Amino acid sequence: MSTAGKVIKCKAAVLWEFNKPFSIEEVEVAPPKEHEVRIKIMASGICRSDDHVITGALVEPLPIILGHEAAGVVESVGQEVTSVKPGDKVVPLFLPQCGECKSCLNTKGNLCIKTDFGLKRGLMADGTTRFTCKGKAIHHFLGTSTFTEYTVVHESAVAKIDSTAPLEKVCLIGCGFSTGYGAALQTAKVEPGSTCAVFGLGGVGLSVVMGCKAAGAARIIAVDINKDKFAKAKELGATDCINPKDFNKPIHEVVMEMTGGGVDYSFEVIGRTDTMTAALACCHNNYGVSVIVGVPPAAQKITFDPMLLFTGRSWKGSVFGGWKSKDAVPKLVADFMNKKFVLDPLITHTLPWTKINEGFDLLRTGKSIRSVLTF
Repeated sequence: MSTAGKVIKCKAAVLWEFNKPFSIEEVEVAPPKEHEVRIKIMASGICRSDDHVITGALVEPLPIILGHEAAGVVESVGQEVTSVKPGDKVVPLFLPQCGECKSCLNTKGNLCIKTDFGLKRGLMADGTTRFTCKGKAIHHFLGTSTFTEYTVVHESAVAKIDSTAPLEKVCLIGCGFSTGYGAALQTAKVEPGSTCAVFGLGGVGLSVVMGCKAAGAARIIAVDINKDKFAKAKELGATDCINPKDFNKPIHEVVMEMTGGGVDYSFEVIGRTDTMTAALACCHNNYGVSVIVGVPPAAQKITFDPMLLFTGRSWKGSVFGGWKSKDAVPKLVADFMNKKFVLDPLITHTLPWTKINEGFDLLRTGKSIRSVLTF
């Protein structure tokens, strides 16, 4: 029996209140409208950005269905959809690619105007939602909302991938892996023989380490206050691992001394203003490049000495690793299938999706790198 054109009743993890656990609820998912795609979610990773919404550090309207790093199968499509069809394996894209806005048309850009990133609307392009629960409208998250058995996304926010790809692994290409790997390869453009420092060794930070290694960096200094992450960082390419708690001087001074004047490239992959400034200060004062990869906390400002930039450093931001999403994701999945990089070391836990609250506990206690929820 076909579900196309009909409302689907299914289960989803709904966040009703800040700092409260998710509630597994029955929701109604409306059929896709014009240029929209309804997806059966098969796997979804737990990313720190989802947790930032729960704590209020990333401000979003409630109630909401979170989740933005996933893979699934197209269930049905709305009118005018041409790039995917029912049965296709896909990755939803929290950073869409409309192909028409200034960023999409510029070779250097990837921040498509169609993204909900930074807008905090939590609605589809027409200003409405496709989710209802107990008679209430439920907000979307970043145009993806993947902590649900079915979701609806705009056609510009979905990429068709290799039909043989393991969805419980390649879901990471929907956010964490691509964000870190691309920050090194696309945004910083790390060069062979260079030195790098990576602040924060979660799933994204470790992906930065992998990107630096793939680019041929000679030295990769990994920085984290959780020493339990050092073994994995070394396995993935870090040459040095340092814990700021082990020193009685600022960490940027430690890195400066270790490298005789600073690294060529540094990456902040935590989302803290103090580490953003430390990462900037630890790169070479004249030609160093520092990249902000971690989502900055809401309502916080950075104060720093402008001399840090005056001498020649570059400070950059990177969203989704600088990749043009709809073009890059199928290629990254193909690279994974061709064994150009590994994803298994990043996935420390695989849980049935109804154990989502346990998955977030693992993240908060530092026991997981990436937990993948399977549906």
